[in-house]
Amino acid sequence: MPGSPTPSEGRPEAGTGAVTTREPDPFRVHRWSPRVRWRLLPWWGRVVVVYASARAVTTLFLLVLAAAQGPNAWTGASPGLFAYSNLWDARWYALIAHAGYPSELPLDDAGHVAENAWAFLPVYSAVVRLVTLVGVPWDVASVLVSLAAGLGAALVLHRLMSRFLEPDRALFAVVLFSIAPVAPILQLGYAESLAFLWLALALLLLVDRRYGWLVPVIALWAFTRPGTLAFALTLGLHWIVRFARRETEPFPVRERVTVALVAAFAGIAGLAWPAIAWVATGDAAAYFDTELAWRAAYIGYGELVPFTAWFQAAVWWTGFVGLPTWWGVAAVIVLVLGFAVMLFLPAVRRLGVDIRLWLASYGLYLLAVFFPQSSTFRLLAPMFPLVGALAAPRARWYRWSIVAVSLALQFGWLWLCWAIVGRDWSPP
Repeated sequence: MPGSPTPSEGRPEAGTGAVTTREPDPFRVHRWSPRVRWRLLPWWGRVVVVYASARAVTTLFLLVLAAAQGPNAWTGASPGLFAYSNLWDARWYALIAHAGYPSELPLDDAGHVAENAWAFLPVYSAVVRLVTLVGVPWDVASVLVSLAAGLGAALVLHRLMSRFLEPDRALFAVVLFSIAPVAPILQLGYAESLAFLWLALALLLLVDRRYGWLVPVIALWAFTRPGTLAFALTLGLHWIVRFARRETEPFPVRERVTVALVAAFAGIAGLAWPAIAWVATGDAAAYFDTELAWRAAYIGYGELVPFTAWFQAAVWWTGFVGLPTWWGVAAVIVLVLGFAVMLFLPAVRRLGVDIRLWLASYGLYLLAVFFPQSSTFRLLAPMFPLVGALAAPRARWYRWSIVAVSLALQFGWLWLCWAIVGRDWSPP
């Protein structure tokens, strides 16, 4: 009616004659603002948004580099996104899917075992091959599998970090995981995404003391990427820590037996692929000689002697840049000591003993068997739970700075290790 007050106008209050004003509901007014929408998202929705945004940025980087890419051993000039995402070792997985593994090891002119498919485990190839059965081209299928597995790893990582960190810090840890310098591997034709998923699941199950479920995860992981030997050590150390703390944290006999059996299973699973290569080729050293072929270009052929490769690399790299040899040896020693100290920093200790045991075990594993070269950055990626320590500071300047630095390093890693320039010797 004309003259009657609207809901936003004055209206007499019953029994007083006073006029009150109804304030607009701020939530109702702003409920569709981006900030409110973000807060209304469930945790998994936020992880999906973070991961998708990160992958969009990486895709832009890849498109820029692909447009400038010249002809190479795998593609012509300026390849499309999916072809460009399947360079380097990605082609080994495609070869395995279509031709399997050689029963006779290839040899070079000097009679040494040459690079071959036995260096690559079969699960990733099998999963991508399944996707291609519905008509998806290999290059597209490999990217889709990596993307999906990477998202799974991000979701599980959030659950893992939530065991130790507040919600905002757990989510920022996922941000750092998704934009890390080597995060492009999450959408390239490599098995890393799938391995990260198994690793994140294994750590979550370990932290939650759900030991029995580790068996199928370890079984899949053992045939996706190397690492289960390091996890066997983690489980062994976990058993020792729990036994030492049994007075304050009960460690029933049943759990003692279960952890011991799962640790043994992880060790056996970690050695299963070398044993399979032995049976298939008749050569007991088939797998190890195949792996050594990749470092032969640097230091020639030799036997696998644990805990020597980092010092061999130090000698080679110092000689390459013209520095005294002892500088490289000293650098390795400082690096090992620095890594040990890092494990006891407050931000890392906050992640719990089990994650720290994994970091120590995997670091020891790399020190024992890996020869440092341009793939080092990718081989360090299974230490991704460290993002939980980097996510601790809440200062805006810090968070924006680390995001900017990570993205810059990501582009630098792609330019250095993925883009191919002439006779390129810096594989990812």
